[in-house]
Parts: sequence; structure tokens; C-alpha cells
Amino acid sequence: MSVDRTLRLIAGAFMLLSLLLARFHHPNWLWFTAFIGLNLLQSGLTDRYPMMTFLRRPGLKREMRP
Repeated sequence: MSVDRTLRLIAGAFMLLSLLLARFHHPNWLWFTAFIGLNLLQSGLTDRYPMMTFLRRPGLKREMRP
């Protein structure tokens, strides 16, 4: 599995988790959702995402784009 695919899976899981926490625990969890969204926006603009550093350590590689 590649870093890019793993990153999308983690971001999606965190988004869903934060929405569930906001619905069933406390609405302030929506700030976590906003944080994830801002990180994804920044990643799209700069092609860098802080989580990529941690995902490369166990040996995951970047996808080769055509």
C-alpha cells in the first residue's frame, strides 16, 4: 500500500470519527474536522502533509504518477 492511499484512508477515518464524536459527545469536535480539512487543503496546494513523514518510516512508498 502506498503513502498516498494510506493517507487518504486515515484522513477519511479521522473525519468520520470526529463527526461521530461531534454528534454523540460534544459539538466542539467539529474543530477537529476543520483541522483535518485545512490539512487536506494545504496538502493539495503544496503536495506535503505532516502525516506523510510518519507513514514513510515503516517503509511505505509514494505512488508513481504518470
